[in-house]
Amino acid sequence: MSAQTEATIERPGETSEKSKDNIRTAATTRLGGAGWILVLLPLLLLGAVLAYLVATGGGLTSLAGPPVEHLTIERITLPEPGMMRVEVVNDGPQAVTIPQVLVDDAYWTFTADPSNTIPRLGRAVFTIPYPWVVGETHAVRLITSLGLTFDGEIAAAVESPSPSANLFWRFGLVGLYVGIVPIALGLLWYPFMRRLSGQAMNFILALTIGLLLYLAIGTWLDALEFAAELPAFWQGAPMVALTALIALGILLVIGARRKGVERTPLQVAYLIALGIGLHNLGEGLAIGAAFALGEAALGTFLVLGFTLHNITEGVGIAAPIVRHKPALRHFGLLALLAGGPAILGTWIGGFAFNPVLATLFLALGIGAIVQVIWEVGRLVVRDSARLGRPVLNWSTFGGVVAGAAIMYFTAFLVKF
Repeated sequence: MSAQTEATIERPGETSEKSKDNIRTAATTRLGGAGWILVLLPLLLLGAVLAYLVATGGGLTSLAGPPVEHLTIERITLPEPGMMRVEVVNDGPQAVTIPQVLVDDAYWTFTADPSNTIPRLGRAVFTIPYPWVVGETHAVRLITSLGLTFDGEIAAAVESPSPSANLFWRFGLVGLYVGIVPIALGLLWYPFMRRLSGQAMNFILALTIGLLLYLAIGTWLDALEFAAELPAFWQGAPMVALTALIALGILLVIGARRKGVERTPLQVAYLIALGIGLHNLGEGLAIGAAFALGEAALGTFLVLGFTLHNITEGVGIAAPIVRHKPALRHFGLLALLAGGPAILGTWIGGFAFNPVLATLFLALGIGAIVQVIWEVGRLVVRDSARLGRPVLNWSTFGGVVAGAAIMYFTAFLVKF
């Protein structure tokens, strides 16, 4: 009898670990009806406890106090002269009724769709016939049946844009100027960058990391700003953090490579363009929303600032492919991937702004940018090893600082 055969024979009274695992697996697959009862029993009992609490108030009904009301005014638009539209969501624990509306400290008639009684997590649109004045500030106050008030403001009254072919085209051009054009101009530095030495290129890669670090921080702050405007039940800040982490995890799993297999520089360039594109989507949302809310001066200010701010992003996209000669079509695709989302964001912000979607898009952008930082960092490590230099040296450190500083100081044009 061979040694292999002997090894498979078990002594009486002994069971191999493998056999035990097989027994457990078989028992698990034979749960049947009794097993499902054991799974569902705690849930059924929990339902009974919740029903009791709802019906009796847990025995503390006499201490319940007055009802709690809360509303969030999501958006105020001016669809036509002499008309206001107020969109609200009830993020309180119970239904809220709005019997009265004030505009500029005067009571006004209104209609509510679907009703002026808004259930928890429900939405309503209040239409108010009010002779608003172009360029002036108007205050809107909603009064609940319990006397609580919720305020909104129109900073500078201008008729809200309505979808049309002409305006669609104009918003698209704005996104083109902000996104694709400056990035394409930045890519034009590619021929010059090919003349740089290996150490200088390592500096440019480190500079790209600095650019991306600034974008990650800026996108995070923008996402939190949008999240702060969300109804409370969305839990804006945790939603941003979890969405960013999930996006980062998905990208890391998708991009996982077998040991010894590295990404090509062109693949890294496309990843950089994707991360920058998600960031530029947020910029487009800000511009479109500014024009939609009648803040044309702010919108123009943002267009000029973002156009200059984004030209450095083209340098970051071109950095990984400097030692290679990709086909010309790749430069066009990279510019479109990085800058095109600005066009989409301008359309969404101008015609159908949704703070929830804006927050989610920006959170996805955070995860994508962090993953790109990881990939570019690996390029820096490889190049440093090839040059026989430590990864952290004055060149790489200076590149990171310079990249962040460039983005910081050009951002002076878009912060107010």
